[in-house]
Amino acid sequence: MDESRRIKEHPIFGITEEKKEVHFTYDGKDIVGLEGEPIAAALRAAGVMVHRHTKKRDEPRGIFCAIGRCTDCVMIVDGKPNIRTCVTPLVEGMEVKTQYGVSDRPAG
Repeated sequence: MDESRRIKEHPIFGITEEKKEVHFTYDGKDIVGLEGEPIAAALRAAGVMVHRHTKKRDEPRGIFCAIGRCTDCVMIVDGKPNIRTCVTPLVEGMEVKTQYGVSDRPAG
C-alpha cells in the first residue's frame, strides 16, 4: 500500500482517520485497504486507476467525480455490477472486479 496515493480527505466521508487494515480481492489479486474507506480510495492507494471499460468502445474509466454522481467508477462488487466504488465503504473479504460494460469479462 503506497500511502502517497491514499485519499486522506473525501468530500462525503470527510478526513480519513486511522483505521484497521482489511484484505479484499481485486480481479483475483489480494489487496490491503483500510476498513470503511471508499473502495476506489483503496484501489487508488494500490495503484489501480481503471475500474471499468465502456461497452461500445472498450474505453477505460476510473474515479472522476468521487461523490457517486458520474458512474465512471462502477465495478462488480461481491457479484453485483454497477456498484459506485467511490462511495461504497470497504469491508474485509470483498471481491472487487473490473467491469466491462455490465460484465466481468472483456468483450471479444
